[in-house]
Amino acid sequence: MTTNPNRCWGTPFTDAEIESARAAGQLLTMELELSRICNLRCIYCYAGSGEKLANEISFEEITDALDQGKALGVRKVIVLGGGEPMAYPRIMDVLRAIHARGLEMELFTNGILLTREIVQEFLTLGVHPVIKCNSLKPEVQDHLAGKKGAFAAIRTGFDLLREAGYPTRDLSLGAQTIICEQNYDELPEMWRWLRSREIIPYFECITDQGRAKDQINLAVSPEKLQSLFSELSRLDAEEFGIHWEPKPPVAAFTCRRHLFSCTITAVGNVIPCPGVDISAGNIREKALKDILAGSEVFQNLRNIRETIKGECRDCSLSRECYGCRGMAYNATGDYLAADPLCWRNAANEEQP
Repeated sequence: MTTNPNRCWGTPFTDAEIESARAAGQLLTMELELSRICNLRCIYCYAGSGEKLANEISFEEITDALDQGKALGVRKVIVLGGGEPMAYPRIMDVLRAIHARGLEMELFTNGILLTREIVQEFLTLGVHPVIKCNSLKPEVQDHLAGKKGAFAAIRTGFDLLREAGYPTRDLSLGAQTIICEQNYDELPEMWRWLRSREIIPYFECITDQGRAKDQINLAVSPEKLQSLFSELSRLDAEEFGIHWEPKPPVAAFTCRRHLFSCTITAVGNVIPCPGVDISAGNIREKALKDILAGSEVFQNLRNIRETIKGECRDCSLSRECYGCRGMAYNATGDYLAADPLCWRNAANEEQP
């Protein structure tokens, strides 16, 4: 397998489609939170999820947001949940609503609440699931999930997806993995394990927000990230024929979401992404189109090639990468600053 030079690696869209959407102020994807309720207490959770918030958006407001997104060009909806999406009481109605609008969908879930009946409907609705997989060691997975028995429960959901036929010719299966000190040494073997089963690995850096702020022992240095990404790139090239340039924040992917996406939170706020949680407005108060058009933050990020600062601006990869805006924002307070976790950042190279 080799990459398609006309397609943005990590997205289903071509460079031309992305540029057209950016220039027109349209969207290609929408990330959707449903509720902060969650059946785990992951120690790194960006949202600090657990309990339902008092003012979460209704199902009707969610479907209205889908209609507004589609009118703006959305072709794919990423259901993040905010907490665990399968714990949302009307999750299947949400997935059916996305399907009814002819939109592709990706669902991030820990898999614990999956059943055979649900997984079979996933196949009918065209759901692309991404399941939590932070370790192949039960004690590590349980520790990171903040709940004893999480490993076994997650594996049960994973097995249900596999037994149903995921991944199929048309529907992918992914595994979301956070990179931390606790699982660092096993990540190359995990990568090989997932690739050999045709499961897409989403190995990503942790942003310093939510519960992760209180877990400083999770952090991996830029030097170790460089070593890991380089090893994963080598492994992909030599064993799977997949070629990519090592760079954060997600191994084998290029994040370009700020050129064509937005996130709607569980309370209706419109933010650039979960990492850059600066509200540009609320869908209860203003139309999504007007929120995006009138937001300085969104305009700065849509024009990131001109607005980005520091080492990221002059990097040799600046035409295809802008680092992690969430990491920059949470570490420095400036979403346009250089990515502090990137090993290409001179500030990191100068460290002893």
